[in-house]
Amino acid sequence: MSVSLYQTGVSGLLAAQQQLATTGNNISNVNTDGYNRQRADQNAAVGLNNGNNYIGGGTYIQDITRLYDQFSHKEQLMNQSNLGNADSLHARLTQLDQVMSTSGNAVVGSLDKFYQALNGVADNPNDSGLRSIVLNQANVLSNDFNELAKNFDNMNKSINGEIEQVANRVSEISKELAKINETIMQSQSPTQAGQPNDLLDKRDQLVGELSEYTRVTTVKDANNVMTVMIGQGTTLVAGITPMTLQVDAGDPDAQQTELRLVSGSSSVALNGSALGGSLAASFEFRDEHLSQTRTEIDRLAMAISSTLNDSQASGLDLNALQGANIFTDINSTQLQQGRVLQHSDNSGNTQAQITITDVSKLTTDEYEIRFDGTNFMLNNLTSGTSENLGPPGAPSGTHTPSPDLGFSFVETSTGPLQAGDTFSIVPTKNSAALMETTLTDGNAIAASTAIGVTPSSNNVSDGKVEITNVTNPEAAKAYDVTVDVYESAPGTFSYRVFNTATPPPAPSIATGSYAAGSSAVIDIPSGTPDFQIEIKGDLSGAGTNARETFTLGNAFGVGNGNHAVAMAKTQEEGVTNGGKETFSKSLAVSTSVVGSKASNANLTADTAQALFTQAYNRNQATSGVNLDEEAANLLKYQQAYQAASQIISTANTLFDTILSAVR
Repeated sequence: MSVSLYQTGVSGLLAAQQQLATTGNNISNVNTDGYNRQRADQNAAVGLNNGNNYIGGGTYIQDITRLYDQFSHKEQLMNQSNLGNADSLHARLTQLDQVMSTSGNAVVGSLDKFYQALNGVADNPNDSGLRSIVLNQANVLSNDFNELAKNFDNMNKSINGEIEQVANRVSEISKELAKINETIMQSQSPTQAGQPNDLLDKRDQLVGELSEYTRVTTVKDANNVMTVMIGQGTTLVAGITPMTLQVDAGDPDAQQTELRLVSGSSSVALNGSALGGSLAASFEFRDEHLSQTRTEIDRLAMAISSTLNDSQASGLDLNALQGANIFTDINSTQLQQGRVLQHSDNSGNTQAQITITDVSKLTTDEYEIRFDGTNFMLNNLTSGTSENLGPPGAPSGTHTPSPDLGFSFVETSTGPLQAGDTFSIVPTKNSAALMETTLTDGNAIAASTAIGVTPSSNNVSDGKVEITNVTNPEAAKAYDVTVDVYESAPGTFSYRVFNTATPPPAPSIATGSYAAGSSAVIDIPSGTPDFQIEIKGDLSGAGTNARETFTLGNAFGVGNGNHAVAMAKTQEEGVTNGGKETFSKSLAVSTSVVGSKASNANLTADTAQALFTQAYNRNQATSGVNLDEEAANLLKYQQAYQAASQIISTANTLFDTILSAVR
């Protein structure tokens, strides 16, 4: 009797000891990341048969159970991935918003000051000091665009560096998970019921860290060995076999780095934006938000350069010469060639470039041109539409989309082409980064108009003749022509353009008619015009003897600032986005869009944080250590330990009594 009582007491003592040890372990790891609370599961031992009765045989610890809820843990992983994505995207968009708010505002300020200086020249066109101020402000403007482009480049490099760091860490996690799987598999045996709880905690902790970087899905086999999949189901760890992530230079743009999953000597490309977590946020920001903003700023820089260069070319400088470009020519060889990116797997060697034909028609869409074996196919990667540009070299190697998109694809060397050869097209590429002020002499600012219109004092209508375009101002100022208009029939106006020195019946430069309410646009001379005029308005002269007359002649003068006025007016003209937006509005729209995205990202990050906190708390309710609960358990098991000790003491006393009785 005393022997069985002794064994019962010892079993209770040992059970209480293990429960105390487990509780102490929980308390010790209350601040350990990834630790799951453990519990000593106690069972009654099989009773001993004593006659017709079974006497209890004490107790034992069946298992040290890890309190783990796979459903709440997977919910936490999912929300952790969403939080990593939202936080990363919010941080990047906030950074971009700050760049646009500071550098973007600098561009607005320098643009306003440039036009203020240009207005000064319009008021005093022969003031060399004011002309120098215009060039200084032009330099500031181009430098501000250069600085903004440099900020974008730095952000792109930073993101690429972050992608590489995360890829390296994911690879390390993959290897660690495979090692833990191997250790777990080796520690398992058919006769062992317990689990390696600390290894399981470490594995779950690594999976949790992995979920910050990418979306994670896990599957366990019968041996508790885990297969880990990332993104949309790409296997990263297959049991004890780890795969790694590798970052390669982009194709065709080396700065658009790509991810590949590597296993041994083979690799496969991954869609970074579909991985989830912070990795997807990095790819989304770089390839969508940053790329879109950069394209808009490049388009703006191109529009400013093109508009002011074209306007400058229509006037005369102080030396009566045609105005030279203020900024870099938007169709310089370097810019044209940089807009075409050839894919590395092209088997042909055809070289091409993009010529800008109309800045107002340029969009921020992305394009790709693929040779299908017969024709060049233009694919709009943004809208998904396609267009046949015709065969190579037809008719002259210049291919213009229809409808006009503002650019032409030009073959510069017609080497052999192979089906599948692909060219990525970025019509606005490098416009801000390569924008420079090329005009160095203030006297070369074309403030003077080349030719002016003088209506006859005998004219009585509100009809007028305007000079709408001057392509060769040096030649235009040599013209001395007369335009007369009369109503040749009810509702029809006839006009003549002739040399003032040789009026009709000598041959006219141009003749024609237009209907009331419309106008007539005339190239002088026709074919390759030096300038263009427009006759508009309903002139009241009726009959050949009541012609309304306008004289066009040389308007050049050092005090003529009319062309500078016209140049200054381009600040208020719609140029970008189909002619709907002024320069300032275009930049304001880009800045506000980025600000709106940053604000929305902030709300999304706050929501993701709240959802993650809820999921974490639900998981901790099961797996987390509660010090109050553990303190109560500690007291309970201490009392059990003391009671079991008392049982052993009682058994010893009984045993000593029996021994004394037989001495």
